[in-house]
Amino acid sequence: MVRRAKLKDHWQEQRLFLSRIVAAAIAVVLLTGLLITRLVELQVVDYQRFSDLSQGNRVRIEPLAPTRGLIYDRNGTILAENVPTWQLVAVPEQVEDLDAVLERLERLELLDPGNRPVLINLIRSHRRFERVTLANLTEAQAARFAVRRHRFPGIDIQEGLIRYYHFGEAIAHAVGYVGSIEASDLAQIDRADYAGSSQIGKTGIERAYESSLHGRAGYRQQVVNAQGRILLDPAARNATGLLDNSAIGGLETRWPEPGENLKLALDLELQIVAAEALAGMRGAAVAIDPRNGDVLTLVSAPSFDPNRFANGLSGAEFVELTTNNNRPLFNRALAGQYEPGSTVKPFLGLAGLHYETEHVSHDHFCTGEFRLPGNSRRYRESRAGGHGEIDLHSAIVRSCNVYFYGLAVELDIDRMEQFMKSFGFGARTNIDIAGEAAALMPGREWKRNNFTTREQQVWFPGETVNVGIGQGFTQVTPIQLAHATAALAANGQRFQPRLLIGIEDAETGAETDEPPIVLPPVAGVDAEHWAEVQAAMLGVTAEPRGTGFAPMQGATYAVAGKTGTAQEIGIAQDGEYDEEAIEERFRDNGLFIAYAPAE
Repeated sequence: MVRRAKLKDHWQEQRLFLSRIVAAAIAVVLLTGLLITRLVELQVVDYQRFSDLSQGNRVRIEPLAPTRGLIYDRNGTILAENVPTWQLVAVPEQVEDLDAVLERLERLELLDPGNRPVLINLIRSHRRFERVTLANLTEAQAARFAVRRHRFPGIDIQEGLIRYYHFGEAIAHAVGYVGSIEASDLAQIDRADYAGSSQIGKTGIERAYESSLHGRAGYRQQVVNAQGRILLDPAARNATGLLDNSAIGGLETRWPEPGENLKLALDLELQIVAAEALAGMRGAAVAIDPRNGDVLTLVSAPSFDPNRFANGLSGAEFVELTTNNNRPLFNRALAGQYEPGSTVKPFLGLAGLHYETEHVSHDHFCTGEFRLPGNSRRYRESRAGGHGEIDLHSAIVRSCNVYFYGLAVELDIDRMEQFMKSFGFGARTNIDIAGEAAALMPGREWKRNNFTTREQQVWFPGETVNVGIGQGFTQVTPIQLAHATAALAANGQRFQPRLLIGIEDAETGAETDEPPIVLPPVAGVDAEHWAEVQAAMLGVTAEPRGTGFAPMQGATYAVAGKTGTAQEIGIAQDGEYDEEAIEERFRDNGLFIAYAPAE
């Protein structure tokens, strides 16, 4: 059987080849069109957006922290300034294992292990590209890290400034201190203003005037490689404060604005004298200029070194400070509440004169004890046997309790409360730093509002007797007592106590004085009544039988004052106060108010 060979169809093959060529050409044209469209989109339509993204990949914006303002005393002595330091910083997005890195830094003794939870919260509260300051380093610590820097991606050291307080403990409670910015601080501030900053005011002037002291943050653009290493660090700037764009391709630097310098009313020499006088004791000293409310001295003892906070406290150090029985962090000058004792007697004597009570119009005989009519309770005199014949002048000079028991009963609590409150007792003075307590000037309404049962809400005559010598419910703070004394010295004129008296522009040197804040005066008191009480206060230190006579011997100026003693513990009716038998912490409080020179 013979088969015929099938002939090849060249025409069919040619058509198939041509169709494939056409299809390939169409595909090439379409893909080329898509490519050209995408190029037009990238290079023309969205050029600016992608240019910005590309710039962002190679340019890093580094915040520049402002220089914190200085703090001076009234005579121009620097109380707080900034000194160079090394800072250990982290860029969170460049740190792979945060816990492991922190642990390694702790082993190098660059970080305190007790601070790790705080640091982790702080780092996580920042944006991942922001630098976060972990600690301030000594020269030795900085050198120890520098030789190991290559082992810590995302961790670096940089130069910075740290707060330094020249007079440490002497000014701590007035000036305050700065500390590391914590997560709780970030919730209350504008983060943009604090980009690059590692510290913020925590207490005192540093906290109260944080917005003035801090300044305004700046920034600079830096060219970096894929690993984040700086390739171009612009340093030159033009007259406007911006980098010369033509010189380095559009990179910018805006320099930070420094904080304002503050001038305080504090007199450093007087501050140091007061701090030395209170050394080894628990107490406070406040001095106010009656002419304008300037707080010349504000000391609380024991104190602490604010430089420890600026350098960075370890967890153990902070616990040691906060658990110390003497409470060095507690500002007794503002928040300490004490019974004023006999220091209220000049004010109540003035009230007796003002209200023209019968008690101040004639002499009385002090037998050493006082009883309310129909009451067997004895209110005793501090002097055994009493003072004998006594009038208002000698009652203030010799601090006769019996005299003021009787005066208090005649004045009654309502008039005492009203008159004492006109001097500011029972209210905050609103000094320009935080932490002040209101203390207490008691009265009938206060007792009704603060006790639960009807029997407790009744105001008893015996409570009036106790208020007459500054005890019972009465509480004052040292700043409040100083404020009232200043008003007494100025015949009732009152000013709000203040620490800040001036602001200086750090760049121009221009100074602005802060005007004093005038408060409502103690009105309606006759001039001769002011003079009578002031003469009695002068007698406290100038007359031989005055309770402040002995300590003032040798003074080159006249002092008008009043001593006071307030019991910390109760003593039975027939008991005796034995100082040696009582633990030092529970012994009587001693107080002294004064103004000088008295004339």
